[in-house]
Amino acid sequence: MAKTFKFELVSPEKLVISGNATQVVVPGSEGAFAVLPGHAPVMSTLKPGVLDITMDGEAETRIFVRGGFAEGGPESLTVLAEQAIPMAELDAAALAEEVRNAEDDVKDARDDETRARASERLDHLRQLQGSL
Repeated sequence: MAKTFKFELVSPEKLVISGNATQVVVPGSEGAFAVLPGHAPVMSTLKPGVLDITMDGEAETRIFVRGGFAEGGPESLTVLAEQAIPMAELDAAALAEEVRNAEDDVKDARDDETRARASERLDHLRQLQGSL
């Protein structure tokens, strides 16, 4: 049996995943990072992107996350995401709607900081759209 750590992915609506993982790749705001059993303590905000989750004895699961943060250590990782959508459920039409909403957010921004955050989100969504 492979070494594992406790992993939980939580969204406002529900507990998305809970179990023993062997590896999770997190889209951190400073860059993606992999968490394995025994990982040093870490805390990071999330950028829009895909969590690559390998649960003990299961195939890799890919989940799009937006907003939130990750906190972990040697024996656990918790990801609290504003939005969590399994890639298998993400369809082109829903993503196109997210892109349109993000484009509106860029147009409606009233200051440079808000515009920059909205533009960054739009860029990430377009990257995700290109990966479908």
